Amino acid sequence: MTLSEASRLPATLMQAMLRGARFRCPRCEEKGLFARYLKPSPRCSHCGQDWTLHQADDFPPYVSMFLTGHLMAPVIIEVASNDSLSLAVKLGITFGIGSVLMIGLLQPAKGAIIALQWWMGMHGFRPAGRDEAEAVFGPRA
Repeated sequence: MTLSEASRLPATLMQAMLRGARFRCPRCEEKGLFARYLKPSPRCSHCGQDWTLHQADDFPPYVSMFLTGHLMAPVIIEVASNDSLSLAVKLGITFGIGSVLMIGLLQPAKGAIIALQWWMGMHGFRPAGRDEAEAVFGPRA
């Protein structure tokens, strides 16, 4: 590993997950973690990291549903308490915002989960993440 490659490694788990949530390679921060909306690229075109090892499965939708539910709670309370709106309008607002949030949060959640698995060395991601960062930045206290 060259010095320039080492300087691009994330120093923390949160940094790696934020890179993944922004659709960037958690290892080198280059664009292109996803080939399609929810299909990760097989390899990073810059650092060569193999992303076929991930097993995100159903966790990203659960994260997306959890966040959507918590963000929608005040919206639903406000819309439901407004007596000037018809039931159809209330349902349209609630389902519309909820659907956009669910779909919009799904890909960032998947990117963050892939980064988490890489950082923790899960599902065959070895050596990766934590080991490489500790070699460059030293062990975390």
